[in-house]
Amino acid sequence: MDFQNEMKALYRDILSSYLQTPNETVLYEGQKLSRKSLENNISPEDIVSIHKEVIEEIHQDIPKEVLQSLDFLLEMMISYGLALGEHQMLKSKQIELNSEIEIASNVQQNLLGTAVPSLKSLDIGAISIPAKKMSGDYYHFVQDENDRISIAVADVIGKGIPAAMCMSMIKYAMDSLPESRKTPDYVLENLNNVVEQNVDPSMFITMFFGIYDSADGSFCYSSAGHEPGFYYNAKEDKFSDIDGKGLVLGVDRHRKYKQYEKHLEIGDLVVLLTDGVTECRTEEGFIEREQIIDLIRKYMHLPAQEVVHSIYKELEKIQDFQLRDDFTLIILKRLV
Repeated sequence: MDFQNEMKALYRDILSSYLQTPNETVLYEGQKLSRKSLENNISPEDIVSIHKEVIEEIHQDIPKEVLQSLDFLLEMMISYGLALGEHQMLKSKQIELNSEIEIASNVQQNLLGTAVPSLKSLDIGAISIPAKKMSGDYYHFVQDENDRISIAVADVIGKGIPAAMCMSMIKYAMDSLPESRKTPDYVLENLNNVVEQNVDPSMFITMFFGIYDSADGSFCYSSAGHEPGFYYNAKEDKFSDIDGKGLVLGVDRHRKYKQYEKHLEIGDLVVLLTDGVTECRTEEGFIEREQIIDLIRKYMHLPAQEVVHSIYKELEKIQDFQLRDDFTLIILKRLV
């Protein structure tokens, strides 16, 4: 209260000086007073109230309408002050949340990061772009001592931090499996059991797991409700779907998964993806799978990594550079 009285006296002096001789010097004194008011938690409505009291003391004959307008301004400032305080609080919380998400995103990248294997007989390209900071997509490669390449691609039906946490769980569940038992059907059955016991029933995970054997060019795989990929037969110059049947993870703990197999000849392609690729939306609606095949054909003469990058850039462009879902695309091409 003492400061308010002191401020009122200072305000009266500054305002009187300005009304007599309006100049920059007096305005500067007013600016200093406003900063001092801020330091002492004087609200905007308090300043308006002080202004009204002071102007009535300085000029006794102020029209009633002017005073009423100051009353109106006072009410406006009260509402403004409340809204400003709420806005600043929400802004502070948003900054804190963004900082936490940035840290979580970096942790996720470190936890789920994977290196693309280097194999003379197989050209591999992989790209995974999150629609937001945190990704609900996951892919992982493992190359063993016999040059067998294990490939996992998964997609949580959901986004953000909960989806990212599910992906971390999937990754560590896979790491815990014994090497001798990592056949595609066994991997999905094991993960299905883990997901069913540990993930909220409202969240589901689709997953594709395949193993390429460089010794004979075989590619065996299983799918848990995952987006069908493509197989390109170079000899016939023909694309077909890689559409293994299987229920999404986490629905039925006792579900068994079927294992499929293809044999890759030189020049053949295996294309794996998530629904962020097939569900790219334009003004006309979702793109057709044939459009994706056309893009693959357009760039398939390039190294696999350039192919996936070029396709991503084209699909990003047709969506006006606004991804609506996490985007993951992997291409395997047998070389020899």
